[in-house]
Amino acid sequence: MQGRTWGLRLLLLLGLGLESQEALPPPCESQIYCHGELLRQVQMARLYQDDKQFVDMPLSSAPDQVLRHFHELAQAYNLSIPLQELQVFVQEHFWAVGQELQPWTPEDWRDSPQFLQKILDPKLRAWAGQLHQLWKKLGKKVKPEVFSHPEQFSLIYSRHPFIVPSGRFVEFYYWYGNVPNGARVYYLQRSQPPLLTLMMDCYVAHTNDTTFLRDHIETLASELDFWTKNRSISVSSGGKSYSLNRYEVPYGGPRPESYSKDAELAATLPEGNREALLAELKAGAESGWDFSSRWLVGGRNPSSLSSIRTSKLVPVDLNAFLCQVEGLMSNFYSRLGNDSEAAKYRNLRAERMAALKDVLWDEDKGAWFDYDLENEKKNLEFYPSNFAPLWAGCFSDPDDVDKALKYLEDSRILTYQYGIPTSLQKTGQQWDFPNAWAPLQDLVIRGLAKSPSAKAQEVAFQLAQNWIRTNFDVYSKKSAMYEKYDISNGGQPGGGGEYEVQEGFDWTNGVALMLLDRYGDRLSSGAQTTFLAPYCLAAALLLSLLPQ
Repeated sequence: MQGRTWGLRLLLLLGLGLESQEALPPPCESQIYCHGELLRQVQMARLYQDDKQFVDMPLSSAPDQVLRHFHELAQAYNLSIPLQELQVFVQEHFWAVGQELQPWTPEDWRDSPQFLQKILDPKLRAWAGQLHQLWKKLGKKVKPEVFSHPEQFSLIYSRHPFIVPSGRFVEFYYWYGNVPNGARVYYLQRSQPPLLTLMMDCYVAHTNDTTFLRDHIETLASELDFWTKNRSISVSSGGKSYSLNRYEVPYGGPRPESYSKDAELAATLPEGNREALLAELKAGAESGWDFSSRWLVGGRNPSSLSSIRTSKLVPVDLNAFLCQVEGLMSNFYSRLGNDSEAAKYRNLRAERMAALKDVLWDEDKGAWFDYDLENEKKNLEFYPSNFAPLWAGCFSDPDDVDKALKYLEDSRILTYQYGIPTSLQKTGQQWDFPNAWAPLQDLVIRGLAKSPSAKAQEVAFQLAQNWIRTNFDVYSKKSAMYEKYDISNGGQPGGGGEYEVQEGFDWTNGVALMLLDRYGDRLSSGAQTTFLAPYCLAAALLLSLLPQ
């Protein structure tokens, strides 16, 4: 229990602003990492295959010195700096990516945690042991110089160590008060799905640490206030008006980590439409689904990313997460003896439950769907996010589980042998067919597993079996875990989107270990059978790392 407690507390400390109640910093003003001529010239010159590489490189001297030298260089060439000169400039003024981090292994990490003994298949047990070893590779700690000279780094300092996803993602994601996308200054303009309160629930359930809850309950409330004040939208249905939430980033400009791609895409539109496109791209990144046909539906050209309209859709998963958060906040305040705040959040949850039913539920299909604000209709395409209310426990009719199960069958999702596809649309975007992602497997599997229906529970197990075999088979061939998988032809590393598929990979490892822990006495490493995070996903990741 000591290891579980330590790991969950660390998780919450990262999310709760590093044991502080400091206000969220303003959007990044760096003229190197966030905007400005230096950033534009380097990124548009495509010095690196991945734009993120440059904005993750630390400065070798103070920003004002770097900017002064850059302006001198730019003036010398009348703003048209030759490629070779630009390369030399970057080499002289920046360090390689990752210089601000050092390896870290949790102090109470153990080589053979007890949960491994629950896995009966010897091949899967050995594989789970190898996955457990990966946490040491993914563990990082920020060097002291980031604290003493923060202006020279895009990385935001944390005195607490953490787990990184790996690959191009050498920072932790989603943290700090009103919670930016990740621990880089250029992420400050956007958030991620609001799961911090759900992480607190995991921690309190394992520790009964009411003092920690009391100390940080207002920080949890501030995150909900952020979504209420900045991401709310009124939707009418059946003569009633409901307040729901969406992803929306009120800042234009290219994303620094994808600068050249955003700028080139914007250049295909009339000048008056470019800033709106860039803001919609950031909203898509805020959703975590960057990018998907979910955000293209109803656009001028649904097959082109230039049609992205994230803020014009009310997402099922976002509102299911918030519904669950409101229920937890009511429970938390009741536990702390604050009946008025408990009632407030209980009423908010009831209102959102009604909105999920009246606005997003489709009785004929038997599932929930994103709502298109401009066209005033649901997007009836398949996405695993359509099952988020089951995962969140935010539905009132027990028959909805059977209806959702029939929807899975009618959509022929259960015929996919290697995992649940992210969509049935093949757009070339990474959050579409044929890719499958670990958090979305968790969303559907645990949503069904919570049901008292024996059939739903068995479908959940079969989905878990399919996903574990895909992960195991690819690992057997590649000796690596991946952020996403292509399930169209036997299971292989995924593709598409803005960058090459990344190895690592923390949420894939976390879901695999969670499923091995839950179903270890039944799972098999044998041939595929044809059949089909979320909040504790992050906690499960840490739990699997620690002794029990």
